[in-house]
Amino acid sequence: MAKLIKKRNLVANPVVFFASLILILALILAGVLFPDAMDKSLVDARFWTSNNFGWFFVITVNIILIFALYLAFSKYGKIKLGGQDAEPEFSKAAWFAMLFSAGMGIGIMFYSIGEPVTHFGEPPRHINNNLEAAKQAMEFTSLHWGFHTWGIYAIVGLALAFFGFNRKLPMTFRSLFYPFLGEKINGFWGDLIDILSVLATVFGLATSLGLGVLQISTGLEYLYGWHLSPINQTLIILGVISVATVSVFLGIEKGVKNLSNANMYMALGLVVFVFLLGPTLAILRGFVENTGSYLANLTDISTWNEIYKDSTWQNTWTVFYWGWWIAWSPFVGSFIARISKGRTVREFILGVLVVPALISILWMNVFGGSALDMIVSGDTSMLRAVQEDITSSLFVFLENFPLTQFSSLLAVVLVFSFFVTSSDSGSLVVDNITSGSFGNSPVWQRIFWSFMQGGIAIALLLSGGLDALQTGVIITGLPFAAVLLILCYSLNKGIKEEYNRWQKKQKSREEKSYKETISELLDEQQNS
Repeated sequence: MAKLIKKRNLVANPVVFFASLILILALILAGVLFPDAMDKSLVDARFWTSNNFGWFFVITVNIILIFALYLAFSKYGKIKLGGQDAEPEFSKAAWFAMLFSAGMGIGIMFYSIGEPVTHFGEPPRHINNNLEAAKQAMEFTSLHWGFHTWGIYAIVGLALAFFGFNRKLPMTFRSLFYPFLGEKINGFWGDLIDILSVLATVFGLATSLGLGVLQISTGLEYLYGWHLSPINQTLIILGVISVATVSVFLGIEKGVKNLSNANMYMALGLVVFVFLLGPTLAILRGFVENTGSYLANLTDISTWNEIYKDSTWQNTWTVFYWGWWIAWSPFVGSFIARISKGRTVREFILGVLVVPALISILWMNVFGGSALDMIVSGDTSMLRAVQEDITSSLFVFLENFPLTQFSSLLAVVLVFSFFVTSSDSGSLVVDNITSGSFGNSPVWQRIFWSFMQGGIAIALLLSGGLDALQTGVIITGLPFAAVLLILCYSLNKGIKEEYNRWQKKQKSREEKSYKETISELLDEQQNS
């Protein structure tokens, strides 16, 4: 690793910091100055990447999920992050709240109606009637937001926590490859890995921030009639990032934790509102049936590669999602790792994998399932609304409920709050990587990286809107998918070594205890 710069106003690994900065600034300038040319380049790059490597994304996320389950149920599940004497810093309720806010947030608000309704209108695979279309729509929506997604986060977060807390290595991506690369992580390869992780994180965050501003602007237009131009959307991004600086100053304990808890309360209020005033019985029946159908067909739909169907559906949806979650994983994984000291490997994986995935699937069934129930019952207004403008789908949906203005405003505030949380947490992660995980960098650096993330979101919005946002994560997600596969090998090697050391210590303690017991018995016999 290049020698860290440690000054009062700058703490950085100069290679990672400045290389990442130059690349990000170049992309921002290209998007702002040459939006049409960048739009064409992004479209071409996305077409090439998706067509040639869609299969690679599919197999990568399946391998990662299988590996996560293996670690959870293996003998390695007893290992504690931070050592056997470490205790959790946060309660389970606070831990789950932060997991969910970091992992989904904006995306689950944006796609909760739009995705299942779009799949209903454009079925990925052949169907015979509307009921089959609705069932298939929920299966693929559950696939995109379920166990595969959280399996990626679980493995990345576990690796960062394990090598950071147990091996006392800097909590950056280069450290995860120590069993594989050895001291080479301190040179060119380590810098390259960290730069890739910064770019992946920034693009993953930019996509979520871009989706957030699209939905906020649509919500404000719906509520107040404000038509927001790209310039106004840019101002929204800058405004939200400015608000996030308050959370930056407050830190994780007071800032992100409190915001995450507020997000959970608002999200709970919105989902309970829809559940109670919507088709409650249909939601309950649909959640049970759709979840069972998703699990029953998981192997089939998770390995489907569209080889026998001439369409681009999978490139638009599944490949985009896998690229997004992979690009998003350094941010979510780093954040989860920092709040998970004291958890066992089994508790960590099952906690990250099962609970948030089931909550995500439940959310999609409450909102998406309700929308599909309306359509199947004969009201096609939701289908038309989604086909015309997916960003308006949530607000059109809420028109079917009382207190429409209030619930729509709550939805806008919730997206805004998720926006702030993502910006704050993301800037913490990027700053941690670029500063070599020094842990004492000045506050301005986190604020600086918040604005860099916003800059990428602005550049992509100006260059092509939603399509450009999706393209960015697919392109950056591809090389990082290969990095994650190597990470699985490295983590398996490292955790195996840790288990063997732990077993030796346990055996040594048992032998010592046995000898002490024998010695005490002999002393008692001699004294008697």
